[in-house]
Amino acid sequence: MDIVYIRELQVQTVIGIYDWEREVRQAVSLDLEMGTDIREAAATEDIGNTLNYKSVSKRLIAFIEGSEFLLVETMAEEVAQLVMQEFGVRWLRLRLGKPGAIRGARDVGVLIERGEAF
Repeated sequence: MDIVYIRELQVQTVIGIYDWEREVRQAVSLDLEMGTDIREAAATEDIGNTLNYKSVSKRLIAFIEGSEFLLVETMAEEVAQLVMQEFGVRWLRLRLGKPGAIRGARDVGVLIERGEAF
């Protein structure tokens, strides 16, 4: 299995359970690893034969910016399902962080893994 990845994708969205969090946009940060096979793309040098990280990033930005979540757990699950369903990804690991949410911590969040490695 090969991995196509995206690191520190920053997106502004409404996230949180407190009243003040429902009124402002906050940054979330994503690290995404997606299991794929890059051999055909490498052999043909054709972007159509690979998992296009730009397309994935643009789709995630649009989805997250247009959504509101109470919990990072919910956002992580929905992001994972979107990537797997829309891009045919069979396995992924996602770190979803909420920078600055806790005083004294640079970042907090969740790390999930979904699907089966091949």
